[in-house]
Amino acid sequence: MEFVNKILHGDCGEILQSLPDECIDMIFTSPPYADQRKRTYGGIKPAEYVEWFLARSEQFLRVLSPTGTFVLNIKERVANGERHTYVIELILRMRDQGWLWTEEFIWHKKNCYPGKWPNRFRDSWERLLQFNKQRKFNMYQEAVMVPVGGWARDRLSNLSETDRSRDESRVGSGFGKNVSRWVGRDKVYPTNVVHMATECSNRNHSAAFPEDLPSWFINLFTESGDTVLDPFIGSGTTAVVAQKLGRNYVGIDISQEFCDMARERVVWVMPRLLEGREGYVEGGS
Repeated sequence: MEFVNKILHGDCGEILQSLPDECIDMIFTSPPYADQRKRTYGGIKPAEYVEWFLARSEQFLRVLSPTGTFVLNIKERVANGERHTYVIELILRMRDQGWLWTEEFIWHKKNCYPGKWPNRFRDSWERLLQFNKQRKFNMYQEAVMVPVGGWARDRLSNLSETDRSRDESRVGSGFGKNVSRWVGRDKVYPTNVVHMATECSNRNHSAAFPEDLPSWFINLFTESGDTVLDPFIGSGTTAVVAQKLGRNYVGIDISQEFCDMARERVVWVMPRLLEGREGYVEGGS
């Protein structure tokens, strides 16, 4: 596939039309938010954002494999003193387009600095919306397990009778738990809140995210040799991470400057991967 492991210059809605159906295993991206990055991307008005995005997500839907996942890092903006609803509207319209809104993750920016406005405080979080084409999709939960944590020392040392079986919720929620399942385990599954610092050096890009962010999701939804698409590649972080994890990548950006920057980064990473990974083959497992 000649488009694999390439950074392509142009509008992703147009570039993707030349890619075959269902050739991408995962899409991970952070598009320009409404009315932001005007200098680079021209800015899309909140009232126009949904239609602008849907024209591109139609192509995302076509190129994504049936078992693939689309993770969208997006955030609404404040307009006229209130949060604009374009993200909510986009979710609803994407469902009409054929997507399943499977999950929502929260990226907690744990190094967020203080700040306030007259009627609100600074956000220290962003959404990562998970979309799929069908209910059954590839997911490798063991790849993102975390240390069991200090809670286990006391909580698991003295189990009650209800802890040793599935204990139904007392409030009738339908949820239950079996605490004894975690005895002796070193690792457990994480929650859908991802705690990561922001990218402190912005790599000459106004909204670069940290490598840990795409890394976490690529590990969760792909395996070695899969192909990851970032249709708004920016400074190239998703492509760099994909390389490091032994995945293929496809990057697209409308800015020639950012395409050049992304290419420089992936070219710089490759020889270092070859030095540190015996038997590594570019773009494969």
